[in-house]
Amino acid sequence: MVTLAEFQQLSEKQHLCPETLPKALQALFYDKKGDWNKAHEIVQNASDADSTWVHAYLHRKEGDLSNARYWYRRSKHPEFSGGLNQEWEEITSCLLTKVK
Repeated sequence: MVTLAEFQQLSEKQHLCPETLPKALQALFYDKKGDWNKAHEIVQNASDADSTWVHAYLHRKEGDLSNARYWYRRSKHPEFSGGLNQEWEEITSCLLTKVK
């Protein structure tokens, strides 16, 4: 299993995300690199719960709270009330536990 720290280092050192990672983690990788558009492009048409959760986070980060709330409801995750970095870490940590 990849740890949160290892994933963060990966996003700092590599330009491209490994395509072997799930789409939701790929989006978080690009978001960490500051490429919101690439992150959004990856999850905007995905329908799995993990991608919709990341999609919600991205719209919250963008400041589009009504759209974010829609995606939180679809993902079955509550709207996050803490900081954006804290939410990124929480989502990433949770999704990394699913990667083999």
